[in-house]
Amino acid sequence: MPLNTLLDRHAAYRPDHPALVFNGQQVTWAELRRRVDSLVHQLRDEGMGAGDKVALILDNCLEVLEMYHAAAKAGFVVVPLSPMLRGSGLTTLVNDSDAVAVVTMRRMVEHLEPVRSELVNVAGDRFFLVDGEADGYRRYPDTSVEPPEPVRAADLTDDDLYNIIYSSGTTGLPKGIVHTHGIRKAYATGHATGCRIHPESVAVHSGSLVFNGAFLTLMPAMYMGCTFVLMEAFDPAELIDVMIANDVTHAVLVPSQIIHLLADPRFDEDHIPSLEMVLTVGAPLHLEHKEELVRRMPKRFYELYGLTEGLCTVLDRDAPHSKLGSVGVPPPFYELRIVDDDGNDVPVGEVGEIVGRGPVLMPGYYKRPDLTAEAIRDGWLHSGDLGRLDEDGYLYLVDRKKDMIISGGVNVYPRDIEELAVAHPSVRDVAVFGVPHPQWGEQPVAAVVLDGPVDPAEVMSWVNERVEARYQKVGVVYAVDAFPVNVAGKTLRRVLREEYLAG
Repeated sequence: MPLNTLLDRHAAYRPDHPALVFNGQQVTWAELRRRVDSLVHQLRDEGMGAGDKVALILDNCLEVLEMYHAAAKAGFVVVPLSPMLRGSGLTTLVNDSDAVAVVTMRRMVEHLEPVRSELVNVAGDRFFLVDGEADGYRRYPDTSVEPPEPVRAADLTDDDLYNIIYSSGTTGLPKGIVHTHGIRKAYATGHATGCRIHPESVAVHSGSLVFNGAFLTLMPAMYMGCTFVLMEAFDPAELIDVMIANDVTHAVLVPSQIIHLLADPRFDEDHIPSLEMVLTVGAPLHLEHKEELVRRMPKRFYELYGLTEGLCTVLDRDAPHSKLGSVGVPPPFYELRIVDDDGNDVPVGEVGEIVGRGPVLMPGYYKRPDLTAEAIRDGWLHSGDLGRLDEDGYLYLVDRKKDMIISGGVNVYPRDIEELAVAHPSVRDVAVFGVPHPQWGEQPVAAVVLDGPVDPAEVMSWVNERVEARYQKVGVVYAVDAFPVNVAGKTLRRVLREEYLAG
């Protein structure tokens, strides 16, 4: 069975249990079913049906979650897009996805209007606003209206498309990553088990719903019938308040969010005793921050390394403390290998490319068989990430292939320098990247976010005294107030490098 029976099940067997919480508004499973059925009826009246793509250009709101549930039940294909998109970046993705409708908000009208005529597949009357109306933009269907009759779940299979999520596009054109109902069902069952999510759990999400990390708890919540708490945006103090007020048990966070939370003394087990899981995802979390998190939240820390395309390892809360520097092991039904440039397995402890496969492996990039063939070879997804396995099979990340610095013919991994630099008592966060050097080809440069007044030159001396090799010494350390990040919260080293080189 695909996902489409779940909403009806929870509405029947736990109708009064909270399904969603947003801005103080609580929606039960029975109410959510009525809202979604009303939405499906109104979209079908617009001539839309299973397989039709709907582009969502929205900040976090209940309407995004309604659309995700409607996709599960009725077979619409959701295409979540970042509200940060502008101009050709926006038109390219809407057109590439073959979206026939756009659901957005008033503040996007000024950015959509100049390119609206270029959205070739969207009918002129299929632009919907969740927060009102505007010239040529209709109000999003009123989901408070009682549906004329319950919606029967569409005749779907595990192979039907559920969503197209575009890669963050840090290099080159973003690619449409396809997830089917079967893949999202594997998210639901696998992560519910791995994260110990149960019917009485309360998951909170404070990052963008465009980010695939949202589905790590959203799909288990759909599956288990538990409560999903959504915030408009991440704010560390507000998130702690929400956790306390809602007895939150599970939270998925990116490293930059965890660093902000660790600056608040309330982020510990005494103030948030309900919390059972803090899962970090999206980018490596520095060991220094892992140690502090584990100290404050014993037996609650999980780390997930993975690609939206379908590769995954998990560092479980019960893993030995000696493995804290790793990103864990493949979950059940997943496989992992470390290979050289010819695709051969490398010995234990040696660095190579991380490749893997499992039940969430994408069928491919949307309409791009050429890029799919590059990424998936002989059934194995090639990550472009470098790592090594220890004797117990735990994976240790080294770096992205594209981020590796070659200095004097030697491979220099920014992550090694970052792990050292962040141990400085005044360094809150650090990002290392390579810049051209007339003698060595490239040299490392470090951007740092500092706590308190400290001279970046002192930080550079401190780091360079402690690196293991001469080629790891940084040529420059400079301070920034915050790192540029994409919608998923990942630090954009490329942007830092471009800004540095531009002076």
